[in-house]
Amino acid sequence: MSLPQALVLRQVQLLEGPGQAPRRTDVRLEDGRISVWGEGCLEPSIPQIDASGLLLAPPLVDPHSCLEDPQHGVAETRASLERSAIAAGYGTVALLPDANPWRDTPERLQALGAAPAGGLQLLLWGSFSLAGAGLELAPHGDQLASGALGLADGPQRPSVSLLERGLSLAEMDQAPVLLAPRDRSLAQEGFVREGVEALRAGWPMDPSTSETFPLRTLLDLAARYPEVRLQLMNLSTADAVALLGTLPMEQRPAATVCWWHLLADSAGLDPIAEGWRVEPPLGSAEDREQLKQGLRDGRIAAVAVHHQALDPEEQLLPVDQRRPGVAGHRFVLPALWQELVEGDGWSPDQLWQVLCFGPASLLGLEPPTLQRGSDRWVLFDPSQVWSAQGDPYAPLAANQPLGRSSLKGQVVATGLNPQLWRRSS
Repeated sequence: MSLPQALVLRQVQLLEGPGQAPRRTDVRLEDGRISVWGEGCLEPSIPQIDASGLLLAPPLVDPHSCLEDPQHGVAETRASLERSAIAAGYGTVALLPDANPWRDTPERLQALGAAPAGGLQLLLWGSFSLAGAGLELAPHGDQLASGALGLADGPQRPSVSLLERGLSLAEMDQAPVLLAPRDRSLAQEGFVREGVEALRAGWPMDPSTSETFPLRTLLDLAARYPEVRLQLMNLSTADAVALLGTLPMEQRPAATVCWWHLLADSAGLDPIAEGWRVEPPLGSAEDREQLKQGLRDGRIAAVAVHHQALDPEEQLLPVDQRRPGVAGHRFVLPALWQELVEGDGWSPDQLWQVLCFGPASLLGLEPPTLQRGSDRWVLFDPSQVWSAQGDPYAPLAANQPLGRSSLKGQVVATGLNPQLWRRSS
């Protein structure tokens, strides 16, 4: 179904922008755009719905995800990613250089092609090192001049000597540098954090030091090069959150956490289920709770989707033989609404801070706001129940951890796709 050409949302919760609590008001939509809100919305000829249980807010921002083969990918394409992300409530997605071939030159950045007018804002991270190997510097200035929003690297920290050389050259100017505090040599090929559950099951364990040791190095570099906007990708342990808490706010690099680490931990998780194998690995229930607390108090700035699509053939491999990662923008908002708003008592504006405003600031963007005449809005129904199976807006990826679930909470409309209207009543 398509969004009606004109519609009045009666007493919808309106979240205009950062630092503002939702307020109830009437809003008129016309041709997929916000026409007016408050007084003057009602006209006898325009249909109305009771929207008192719905939230109208700016689209979400994903600070980092992956897209390996935008044109011909079996696991995901640019078209499938854009379609599913928009339907999930996202308006901006920033892609890491992790691709085939690795996006580490101006030519490879430009190969993605220009973004279509309107729709999803697709941004590109350039690469800190060639091929993401962490051994040789990529051409920083050339990538930024070609439109890269900043520099990122692979799933582990580059060598210290390379980091020092790259940060000393400072070709990134004010562009952010996003790095993972991870050392695979310390991980000992483990794929779950140390803990009683892993010990009992005999799983290979990845100690928290594989995150905290490289994190200490990155924090030291951030202090030595304060002019560089160093950022931390995918924190995953309570120890890392505690370490950030030892720093004054003004000295603390902005950090992200993958949405899945806020919902799952190693306790009781089925090793053959989708979502069990991720990098960094899932930790204990305490890790998960401290990550949520770090988000709430600002030690962690943003939630990333970190969409990493696998095709059906790769997903059938044994857990220790396939690449780690989870996929699916469509689960993030409903799952975190249930976990954080319904479960932990967060307000809607607190959730939007970590899913929208915080990620935008991390990317160097102005935080999104609702504007009259704009199509950049999402309408979310926290109570709508839906099945992930048979969803026409599902991504192609086979590794969707909630892909067989029934979920509560759904984006029922967005101005970025007027053909989408999923209001159940």
